[in-house]
Amino acid sequence: MHENRTLVERILAGDHYAFERLIQKYQKLVSHIVFRMVPNQADREDLCQDVFFRVYKNLRNFRFDSKMSTWIGRIAYNGCLNYLEKKKVPLYEDLTDDTKNFEQNVSNDPGPDLIAENRDLGEILRKEIDKLPLKYRTIVTLYHLDEMTYTEIADVMGLPEGTVKSYLFRARKELKDSIESSYGEEKLWK
Repeated sequence: MHENRTLVERILAGDHYAFERLIQKYQKLVSHIVFRMVPNQADREDLCQDVFFRVYKNLRNFRFDSKMSTWIGRIAYNGCLNYLEKKKVPLYEDLTDDTKNFEQNVSNDPGPDLIAENRDLGEILRKEIDKLPLKYRTIVTLYHLDEMTYTEIADVMGLPEGTVKSYLFRARKELKDSIESSYGEEKLWK
């Protein structure tokens, strides 16, 4: 928190290198959110730039009431929602359909075959995550890739914490069911 406060002070004082540092620090978070929510590649890049423009523009208003990552994540999430609304993409898909989960086996001593299998499983998982409804996809990304807590995800997405937990559970179940029905349990775990 102290590091972020110093970074913000330097940016507000006109230090452009400090803003570059902030971008480097949070680029992965912003990219994960935008790339999971927005289907068009060119628009993704524009949205990522727009998020950091908004961060810079509103940095003076950041009060350190929450983590910087939560605040920036919220800006990215809202920016994507605004984009999707303008493009008339349905935002609220039916979240009560059957759901899917996936657990990855990891060996302590992976051989070349296991490394190749894990790479294939990772690709399968990415494809299946992309098929999830928008909210599920975003929550899975924030929780597993960005390692945010339920509380942080709730803050970013403007949802109750219990809803985040429920959606994450459903998303995992949906991933599991989808992967097993598409690829068969035997093929995945042999």
